[in-house]
Amino acid sequence: MRKPTLKQTTHDETGTRQSGGKSRGPAPRPAVPPLPGEGKRGEQGYLAYLLRQAQAAARLSLERALGELGVTPPQFVVLTMLKAYPGLSGADLARVALLTPQTVGVIIRNLERDGAIAKTPHPVHGRMLQWSLTERGLDLLQACRRHAMALERRLEKDMNATELATIRRWLAKIAIDLQEG
Repeated sequence: MRKPTLKQTTHDETGTRQSGGKSRGPAPRPAVPPLPGEGKRGEQGYLAYLLRQAQAAARLSLERALGELGVTPPQFVVLTMLKAYPGLSGADLARVALLTPQTVGVIIRNLERDGAIAKTPHPVHGRMLQWSLTERGLDLLQACRRHAMALERRLEKDMNATELATIRRWLAKIAIDLQEG
């Protein structure tokens, strides 16, 4: 019986793989993804991907800024919605903040523990709780808004009022149109 032989694999001085004396050329280089704004991550990209990319970049920037205050973007959204719509229930907060009820439950507990929000029973449905900002919550929201407004200014940079209104209208329309099915 004959034993199988293994071919020796070596590399020459350029890194080209040599196997059994035959050269296959240089090893393929790994693909390098484009930077944001290039290729499919730029104007050639799909709208849904570009929206996701922009949202992720804005969220990361806001997350870093709010981190200085010990606040997360979802907590900031809850504080903002309670300022705009005082007396919301936890379920209503989840809907307007685009968060899960479980996430809002954790946020509510933490904000209440920190004295930023307070609960009151609903005047008609006594078991339902309504949430509102406390003075501490208003102060915290104001500090958060300073950071958020700095991000807004960066986003609005180089846009005139007409362009900004068009973008706002377009983004709101997307939410309405896609919500309907």
